[in-house]
Order: sequence, then structure tokens, then C-alpha cells
Amino acid sequence: MRVLGVDPGLTRCGVGVVEGVAGRPLTMRGVGVVRTPADAELGLRLVAIEQGIEQWLDEHQPEFVAVERVFSQHNVRTVMGTAQASAVAMLCAARRGIPVALHTPSEVKAAVTGSGRADKAQVGAMVTRLLRLDAPPRPADAADALALAICHIWRAPAQNRLQQAVAQNRLQQAAAQNRLQQAAAQNRLPQAAAPHASKPASHHASKGRTA
Repeated sequence: MRVLGVDPGLTRCGVGVVEGVAGRPLTMRGVGVVRTPADAELGLRLVAIEQGIEQWLDEHQPEFVAVERVFSQHNVRTVMGTAQASAVAMLCAARRGIPVALHTPSEVKAAVTGSGRADKAQVGAMVTRLLRLDAPPRPADAADALALAICHIWRAPAQNRLQQAVAQNRLQQAAAQNRLQQAAAQNRLPQAAAPHASKPASHHASKGRTA
């Protein structure tokens, strides 16, 4: 499984590609940051992020894209910028038909370090250890992108089992509903046929009274 992790941001959008499967050593295929100037017009910054992510998709051909789920913060301006960059990443993936998964920061921290409250230094240290790197990726946005990819690889089997269970449950419910509808239809058939059977008898009886 090859996953492109995206840590969204307008000024620095972290990107990292990790390959492997749960339960086995993982390999980093690339890591970096898509940067945009803070004084540039918003639309141009989003275009730059799109172009940067497209280049990573072209080069690494990931099977999945994992993006950090935007959560509420006190700084509304920061949240808006993060959400806009996140939307660009999801758009780039969806346009290519690549599945997108969203993971919260707490989920990523818990998956990589074992604690949902780990700080960036702890995340960077564990990413370095898990991917057997010489040093933590810099800046922290790059390490966070790799952590997102690792999180998705490790969580994907459990998520797939859950999705399969939900799909199977829906199929069972649909089959049960169909059986109920068929049973109800069969019960209505004799009732609907009864008035038609009695009409001829009523017709003959009235003839007899007339004669």
C-alpha cells in the first residue's frame, strides 16, 4: 500500500509518501513541503498548492491519500486556511479517483506514538524511528505528513473490516425487508381475489329473484 499523507496549510503544506502494510516495516518514498508566500493572493496560493500536490501524485502514484481532518481552533483565520488547503488536496485526489481518508490529529498521534496528546517532537521522533531515518524530517509539517500516511496504513485493515461489516449488515437488512414485502404481497393476493369470486354468485341470485 502506498499512501500520500498531506498535512494541510496555506504557508506550508506538508507532504510525505509511505509504502508498506500493517505489521511490517514501512518505507518512506518521499517527503517535503509545498510552500506559498504569505503575501500572495489567496487564489494564487491555492493554485500553487494544487500544482505542488499534483506533482507529488504524478511522481509517486499513491493508492490512497490521507489528509488531516480540520478541527476547531481559537484562531479562525488559521482554521480557514487549513480547511482550504485540505479541500485542494482532496480535490486533486478525487479528480484522479484516488480514495481519500481523513484522520484527526489525535488519531494520528495515538497511532504513531501511543498517545493522542503527544507533541510534535514526539511525533517526529517516532516517525524517524518507524521509517528508519537518520534524522527527523524538517519542518514539522513534513513529519506530520509522514505520520498521517503511517496512521492510515496501520488503521486501514480495521477500517476495511468495519466497512465490510457495515455493508454486510445493510445487505442483510435489505434482504429481510424484501422478504417482508414479498410476504405482505402474498397475503394481499387472496384478499384481492375474494370479491371477484363472489360477484358471479350474486349475479345469478338476482336473476333467480327476477324470474
